[in-house]
Amino acid sequence: MFSGSMVALITPLDDNGEVDYASLASLVEYHIAAGTDAIVAVGTTGESATLTVDEHVKVVLKTVEYVNGRVPVIAGTGANATHEAITFSKLFSGTGVAGCLTVTPYYNKPTQEGLYQHFKAIAEATELPQILYNVPGRTGVDMLPETVARLAKIDNIVGIKDATGDLSRVKKTRELCGDSFIQLSGDDATGLDFVLEGGHGVISVTANVAAADMAQMFKLALSGQADAAHEINQRLMPLHKHLFVESNPIPVKWAAHKLGLIQHGTLRLPLTELSESAQPVVTEALKDANVLL
Repeated sequence: MFSGSMVALITPLDDNGEVDYASLASLVEYHIAAGTDAIVAVGTTGESATLTVDEHVKVVLKTVEYVNGRVPVIAGTGANATHEAITFSKLFSGTGVAGCLTVTPYYNKPTQEGLYQHFKAIAEATELPQILYNVPGRTGVDMLPETVARLAKIDNIVGIKDATGDLSRVKKTRELCGDSFIQLSGDDATGLDFVLEGGHGVISVTANVAAADMAQMFKLALSGQADAAHEINQRLMPLHKHLFVESNPIPVKWAAHKLGLIQHGTLRLPLTELSESAQPVVTEALKDANVLL
């Protein structure tokens, strides 16, 4: 259902901080042409934390409109209040959204039982396929494989985006959840190894600026051509690393703007523009990865 190179799409904003839908449409075409396998709209990289509810919904629906059925669109629907995550999931029912990506509740740090009950309630409130999202570095809570296994028994919970960088979890999750449970990496630096260990793909920040390379790399990996995939990954490693030199999506938005993929690199407070000291670091990473400025 979901596999390969899937982009965690940035949300372009104009100089006034409003959503730039012309740039969003251009980004969609860039990814379709590059061979990106799916688009995640308004996840963490899409600045879900600072969009209003109306903006959040509109960006997802406009992405679906611009994609026009050519690749799956997955909506970010996470929240640290269960009722809010349910509301988002229901809003996207019947809209053409292929599934929901729902992050573990941030800040309030629920127990494993709380995580189970949270995701169970969301899944039972919608027919849309649900992808769990575990990113303890940003949320302060780690959903353990045993909890994932309990959730995998619910019909429309179909997979997980794992951003822990812990490659041992691929095998453990497969043993607990079965081969059909979709495992997606949320960590670009280990994403290729994640797939070679048996994962199905990646939801990528790097793909925002190196979409064709990422798409090709994961096609090679999933077809058993590991050596050729490693060659591409080695070239992209500076991006995997330095697109996180400051908090995501600060560096990748700056890079996308410099590459002409979006008209402006605007972010909303409390995020600020990439610092002057970090700009040469990202520039050098783009050059090293052969992503031309």
